Amino acid sequence: MTPKSPERTRKYRNHHLDSTRWDQFTPRDDDIVVTTAYKAGTTWTQRILAAMILGPGPLYGRLGEISPWIDARFVGPIEPILHRLEAQRHRRFIKSHLAADGLRFFPQLKYVVVGRDTRDVFMSLFNHYSSYTDMMYDLFNDPDRPGPEFPRCPATPGELWPRWVSEGWFDWEPDGWPYWSHSHHLFTWWAVRDLQNVLLVHFGDLKAEPETEMRRIAAFCDIDISEDSWPALIATVGLEAMREEARGTDDPMAMTWKGGADSFFYKGDSGRWRGVLTPDDLVLYETHAAALDPALRKWIEGGRHAVGI
Repeated sequence: MTPKSPERTRKYRNHHLDSTRWDQFTPRDDDIVVTTAYKAGTTWTQRILAAMILGPGPLYGRLGEISPWIDARFVGPIEPILHRLEAQRHRRFIKSHLAADGLRFFPQLKYVVVGRDTRDVFMSLFNHYSSYTDMMYDLFNDPDRPGPEFPRCPATPGELWPRWVSEGWFDWEPDGWPYWSHSHHLFTWWAVRDLQNVLLVHFGDLKAEPETEMRRIAAFCDIDISEDSWPALIATVGLEAMREEARGTDDPMAMTWKGGADSFFYKGDSGRWRGVLTPDDLVLYETHAAALDPALRKWIEGGRHAVGI
């Protein structure tokens, strides 16, 4: 029996997101969508696809312009972004942070869904959140913002964790405040993981076996890579290589994050939550994780080998 495609039943609109921006998107049959909740390897996966499609070596422009985040409300009108996408003659790969119940789903497209251990996502998110410049808060909290204001980051991870792991921004979410839910995002995509055009990739697997996971992505996306190209491709998408590329000559990320590219591409390590989250914090995590599908929890915590996919 063919699995049922996901249906868009929710609107995600807040200080960061506007899922209705996809209403104006015109797909091409070979488009690829990279979707994560956040801080799970989004940019890394986009850069991997860029290397596979455009070839190893420097990009012809900024990654965020080549592979735009469609549902980002704060980046300005959607029309210029769609115009740049329409002008692309290479295969397109596009970013989203939407759960499957908020994203327009096209059966002819490929969807690469990237996940990561919830606790590692939190540590990366706190670094990301705590590094925002004043300019970014102004963008998030402009007069046209739907819903409440995006708050300033708490001073410590311990202050953010209880709300982030136990309270949603949207009414239907169990966690993710003040952004959106990590677990709900993965739950919606986990439910359709057997569709032929959906691929689940885990951050931990990418770290442990980058070539194996890159080959999985290439095969899923029907991208032919010659064997002698793999060493250069792998070198192009390493963390330090991406950090240097993002810095460029003037590090445009410095306008967004204190510390620029060094803050955005921070460590990429797993397990940094150990020694940061307290025993009481981990009790909250257990309550959160116990509500998940057991197989999904195994995958979130251990990657595809933990569940045999």
